[in-house]
Amino acid sequence: MTKDQKSPYIVISDRETGLPYSKGLMASQVMVTGLSPFRAYQVAEAVEERLLEAGAPSITSEELDRVALEAISELAGERFAKTFLRWREVEALDIPLVVLIGGTTGVGKSTLATQLATRLGIVRVVATDAVREVMRALFSEELMPALHTSSFEAGTVLREAPNRDAAIVGFREQTNVVAVGIDALLARAALEGTSIIIEGAHVVPGFLDLESRQDRFLGVPLIITVEEEDVHRSHFAARGADHAGRPAPRYLEGFDNIRRIQRYIKSQALSHGVPVVPNYSFDRSLAAVIDLVMERATEWVQQGIARSNGVRAREGDPR
Repeated sequence: MTKDQKSPYIVISDRETGLPYSKGLMASQVMVTGLSPFRAYQVAEAVEERLLEAGAPSITSEELDRVALEAISELAGERFAKTFLRWREVEALDIPLVVLIGGTTGVGKSTLATQLATRLGIVRVVATDAVREVMRALFSEELMPALHTSSFEAGTVLREAPNRDAAIVGFREQTNVVAVGIDALLARAALEGTSIIIEGAHVVPGFLDLESRQDRFLGVPLIITVEEEDVHRSHFAARGADHAGRPAPRYLEGFDNIRRIQRYIKSQALSHGVPVVPNYSFDRSLAAVIDLVMERATEWVQQGIARSNGVRAREGDPR
């Protein structure tokens, strides 16, 4: 076919059933670089223009990636092109991705998790509050009172007055129980080989075991914080306006406890080597989380190479 006889669509020849090139699908893949949906779609349109200009009726996935890299580099810059290439390498690992996003109430975990899922093409996003709701149906308030209240109010239902900070003791008690449900999600992700994002206040370093499953999924834990108290407080006014079931006064009354829980979670993260991402602006925070995922994937690849080299060395393979 000549350039004057351009095909109305270009088939991706090495994909199932020879699917045609899709600007929407390409844009969603490009968004993993941190580009906005609008700019990602501009890249997808540029890719289509180049494919049509070439005049070929079909193209392989590898060839398509090269065209996309060129378009990203020219329209957005080399940094975004490198991120796109790194993500392609992550996808080639053929191992599920498990991202765990923790942080105290009102720091923006849910919003980040939703947008991260869109960028990474992950369809399963589970909030730990949903896990707690399921467990509440199984255990009565008399049996497990900590399950039947918010994370920052769990200190008010302790059976015995603690010697230490009641808010932290109650939060730890609730987290310890919910962690059982989170562990079941991790076990299922490992068994089925499915990627998932788990977000919530109960994602606390030291309460979850990722090490025992590190060869079955790529686990990326991180903690979101809001360092400025006034900014953090303002989040609850916005939340109350958007969700009638989340009145701002209730959260503001418990704001001191919420801040104490943030300090506790942050200290747990620092002591367990888990990254802390301050949420100063949504776009910057999302980009930082994507970068963490990429870095962790790169480390996983390097560790896999080191493990393979070690096995070959023990077996006397000179390669």
